[in-house]
Amino acid sequence: MPDIVELGERPYVALRGKVAMNQISAFADRMREVIDWLAAREIAPNDAPFFKYDVVDMEAGLVLEIGFPVDDLHSGEGEIVTGVLPAGRYASTTYHGHPDGLVDATRDLLAWADDKGLEWDADGDRWTARLEVYKSDPREVPDMADWDTELQFKLKD
Repeated sequence: MPDIVELGERPYVALRGKVAMNQISAFADRMREVIDWLAAREIAPNDAPFFKYDVVDMEAGLVLEIGFPVDDLHSGEGEIVTGVLPAGRYASTTYHGHPDGLVDATRDLLAWADDKGLEWDADGDRWTARLEVYKSDPREVPDMADWDTELQFKLKD
């Protein structure tokens, strides 16, 4: 069952790109670029990796960031961007299972919020913070069917 949670500001470093729905897994495979960029600068992530959906347009494509929260704001370069996930109220739910099921989990979270009369912090297809936070480390949980992913979608203040 989803919850409404209060989250503080979270600086992050991410790889940003525009991808079609069927290219998400190929884009996810580029997470190593973020890890290498952080390692080269001796910056340690302080929490689980995430996908941040900045623009969700099924026809024109998604603007997506894959990254990690870090302690301090940094300067990016090239496709590596930095920013701050804003503080505020988020609708949150944890999905257990293969990432292929996240489409349904997302649909369920959107429907739950609609039923509750909640309003997203979004302008049409552009979202302030719509996150999938990957809580399971693939080195420790190699079977993707056993992964836990937390959806965190920012609500309008």
